[in-house]
Amino acid sequence: APLPPALVERLRTAFGFYLRNGYGLTECTAPCASVPVHLDAPVDPASGTLSVGLPGADTVVRILDDRGAEVPFGETGEIAVRGPQVVPGYWGLPADTAKAFPEGELRTGDVGFMDPDGWLYVVDRKKDMINASGFKVWPREVEDVLYTHPAVREAAVVGVPDAYRGESVKAYVSLRPGTSVEPAELSAYCAERIAAYKYPRQVEILPVLPKTTSGKILRRELRDRG
Repeated sequence: APLPPALVERLRTAFGFYLRNGYGLTECTAPCASVPVHLDAPVDPASGTLSVGLPGADTVVRILDDRGAEVPFGETGEIAVRGPQVVPGYWGLPADTAKAFPEGELRTGDVGFMDPDGWLYVVDRKKDMINASGFKVWPREVEDVLYTHPAVREAAVVGVPDAYRGESVKAYVSLRPGTSVEPAELSAYCAERIAAYKYPRQVEILPVLPKTTSGKILRRELRDRG
């Protein structure tokens, strides 16, 4: 997942270097997009999302709607990649290959957008979208806001069942050492910075967030907690 802009700036302040995002998948043998070493990645002014870079040489990145049609710059859709680093398919799995690689183009399952200058922005995984009262909420956007709070060390946002909204937004956070904050304060902090349907109605503070052995946050485990 892309680093939140607030975390990138914390690292720059603490260590004096700029950490750049990049974009790639298991199905690609090399990065699909990266930030040139002489540039800082732009931040989308509307969503606050930090770019993961520009497409690599001979790499074509497109943003597609649910019908597979390309969308205009700035609109979100599924990221599709075609290039020399994209594998031809899954060994021994022709049906999965046909679904994920139509005409040799990888449908990544990631949602993102591109700006007119060609910068790619990753919003979230398609499967992680929260449907709150019919509105799409992308966890990454809420998490980026939480990471701007000085007490927040880690954040993960998931959808939980809600009798009225269908799903509501819930945030799990761990705190930085020596800090203290109430869940209601974090909820109010988000409500001041994002749309009313996006801010977390529930916030739960944990000592640490559950992770895989590679350090990825286990959203499924958090969803199961409710």
